Amino acid sequence: MSDKKTHKTSVGGQALIEGVMMQGPKGVATAVRKPDGDICVEHHEVKHLKDKNKFWGFPLIRGIVGFFESMMLGYKMLMYSAEVSGMEDIEDAEMNKFEKWITDKLGDKFMTLIMGIATVLGFALAFLIFFYLPVLAFNRLNVWADGSLAPWQGTIEGVIKIIIFVVYIALVSRMNDIKRTFMYHGAEHKSIACYEAGLELNVENVKKCSRFHPRCGTSFIFVMLILSIVLSTLLSKIFPAIAEVRVLWMFLKIAFLPVVMGLGYEFIKYAGRHDNLFVKIVSAPGLWMQRLTTKEPTDDIIEVGIESLKAVITDNPEDDEIK
Repeated sequence: MSDKKTHKTSVGGQALIEGVMMQGPKGVATAVRKPDGDICVEHHEVKHLKDKNKFWGFPLIRGIVGFFESMMLGYKMLMYSAEVSGMEDIEDAEMNKFEKWITDKLGDKFMTLIMGIATVLGFALAFLIFFYLPVLAFNRLNVWADGSLAPWQGTIEGVIKIIIFVVYIALVSRMNDIKRTFMYHGAEHKSIACYEAGLELNVENVKKCSRFHPRCGTSFIFVMLILSIVLSTLLSKIFPAIAEVRVLWMFLKIAFLPVVMGLGYEFIKYAGRHDNLFVKIVSAPGLWMQRLTTKEPTDDIIEVGIESLKAVITDNPEDDEIK
């Protein structure tokens, strides 16, 4: 065992297509397995709003900004990993004549258009599933219960939202491509856990470490769902008239979504520094969900996770301590 002290690191990452992205004191780096078997490690220049103006780094505000920055960065790195891993070559080979003709004529503009449409459709689908469907389901239940469920509208809608989320993750986790991505997710977590334990970063040590981590994005989403239940319950009691109008109620909840993001981020940050009973109770559902969103990685996948982590850390663990 190394003589390094166990510490709580701020280093975090994301699973990619045949790779892992990490963020640490040295910035953002990706490690992607290429078709020839080599690991491509690359540093990426990323600018954060909080570096330009301290306002964006204030508590609550930083969580909202961080969420959208993570979404954009994650999307960019996924596209990068698809290119390096050879996924784009496979997709090109599977193109029909019409798709090839469009691509040849429009080039990158065509792909940008397609990705833009996919993003819009993705947000529309998320709105439909996680905002409209729970409201619709509650209204049906409330009619069957002769209106007796109205005082608990926010709570019931939140529970329905959690059920939808769990079922969705359980279904997609059965897809082979997603399973492999979840193995890279597991490698990301296990590599960070190994580093936090002060162990030397090698395959054997990483294999021994847990693939569950309290600062995971899965835990963040689950904390947001729990917070949304609390907030929706309060809103339904403060604004009962609005809660009865489906469209107004949905937009009221969307308006308060940044508050949920901000609070969720602060809790995840707090959970990364503390290990008390409160943190364990609130973190438990998210850690349980990681049984679905992470899989035990193979040795070659662990190697990728290790390389991505090594690329963003320094020789001094204090450089990445959670502040």
